[in-house]
Amino acid sequence: METKAFDDRDGLIWYNGDLVPWRDANVHILTHGLHYASSVFEGERVYDGEVFKLTEHSERLVTSARLMDFEIPYSAAEIDSATRAVVAANRIGDGYVRPVAWRGSEMMGVSAQQNRINLAIAAWVWPSYFDPEERLRGIRLQISKWRRPNPETAPVQSKAAGLYMICTMGKHAAEAEGYQDALMLDWRGRVAEATGANIFFTRSNELHTPTPDCFLDGITRRTVIELARMRGYEIVERVIMPEEMGNFEECFLTGTAAEVTPVREIGPYRFTPGVICQQMIEDFENTVRRRAAA
Repeated sequence: METKAFDDRDGLIWYNGDLVPWRDANVHILTHGLHYASSVFEGERVYDGEVFKLTEHSERLVTSARLMDFEIPYSAAEIDSATRAVVAANRIGDGYVRPVAWRGSEMMGVSAQQNRINLAIAAWVWPSYFDPEERLRGIRLQISKWRRPNPETAPVQSKAAGLYMICTMGKHAAEAEGYQDALMLDWRGRVAEATGANIFFTRSNELHTPTPDCFLDGITRRTVIELARMRGYEIVERVIMPEEMGNFEECFLTGTAAEVTPVREIGPYRFTPGVICQQMIEDFENTVRRRAAA
């Protein structure tokens, strides 16, 4: 299905302190963020006009920038306020928010100490990340050849733009083979995450999830852990090797975009979305709607 390009839409984008027309929110071709990936971002969901866990996202954006050796010239509270202004200006009921901060074009080269730090926030209506019918059945994941890097080689706890290139490549390869997403191992060959979401496996009354030592400990991931504990499930954060996937019953992804999405297949391994997947979907939906209403 053809969708309208993101640079040609009606609406307003918050850009360095001002709400500007959507089509005017542009950067120069020699922007450092484009050439050297000196950019960080967030993905946020709007439910009933309110951004879920907005302050956690804003704080993580600020932290991501610091890990990338630059300081966003706005506090988390100011970013919260700007985000609410964007959502209101674009009349978003249910949608998505994308804050992004980047080094500008004052210096062009690896060094960029004098470059301005820019911040923009856009919001738009956006439905489920995966096809709704596919989501209920459980999606299929290919095992990617690309791996999450060693923390000694990249700022893995930053939501940095450059870290997502292998995610794009992994997802493209998976989609070309008829899968909806890809599972990424880490540099040691351990189960890590999907291309843009964390992963959980179930066995009896336990939820097993990889320790986030080389990828983001997602905000949705932490929310689902809280909800699962309230249900009485035991949470086991540990090293998970690929061959162990054959011993689990259910599997699901968590993320701002993916929300809670059941998985029925990862390479040669099969899962049957069941009670736990359904409970986590319902509990998460109830949580985001209740908190939005509050």
